Amino acid sequence: MKILAKEHGLGFFTQTAPGNWEFAGANSSGYWEQTGPFTFVSSTYFDLAGMSMDDKTLFFEAAGTQTALPPAGTAAAVAGDALVIADLMTTSPLTPEELLFVTAFGNFPPAPLAFQETVYGKIDSWVVHLDTGTWGSYTLTNSELIGSMMPTASDRVYSYRVVILSPVGPTESEITIAAARHLLQAKAKEEPDHEYMMRLLRSYQLQQEPDVD
Repeated sequence: MKILAKEHGLGFFTQTAPGNWEFAGANSSGYWEQTGPFTFVSSTYFDLAGMSMDDKTLFFEAAGTQTALPPAGTAAAVAGDALVIADLMTTSPLTPEELLFVTAFGNFPPAPLAFQETVYGKIDSWVVHLDTGTWGSYTLTNSELIGSMMPTASDRVYSYRVVILSPVGPTESEITIAAARHLLQAKAKEEPDHEYMMRLLRSYQLQQEPDVD
């Protein structure tokens, strides 16, 4: 059994105009990419090439996300200011547009990500309440899980953290998203040749899009 971990750094975002956010790179860590006026993505991957070279299949036993603090705004936040954070681990790479779709609608048809390709997915909705607006603290109001934990013969599991800030222009000018850690507990096992080859073929088909490291 192995415990694998990938980290997504601190995200610090500033609002330059109502509904228009920018990534403050000098105040953040990790790799964040702005994919829209109010959407940001941190991406990395678990390298499983050693196990695939040994012709072994990876069976997942547990998956999760660790983070230290909830999102934080400024003292100018008011009730109703909201944001969404999605933590995704998948066996196929996703474009920014596909990530936005999955964050908004999950991995249900006609989503670009199928259930069996979603190792782990958690989508959290955060909002400022009347009693927390004075110090800009966000409260978790909803959390959904969409993962399958199905085994894979792929040599990569892709790890994404997606942040969607309010497009209608919340009152605060800055939002900080705490760093996070994606965890996988897995065991590599040998399968019968036919099952392994079919799983390997499926993994190959899912990874035909070029990777951006």
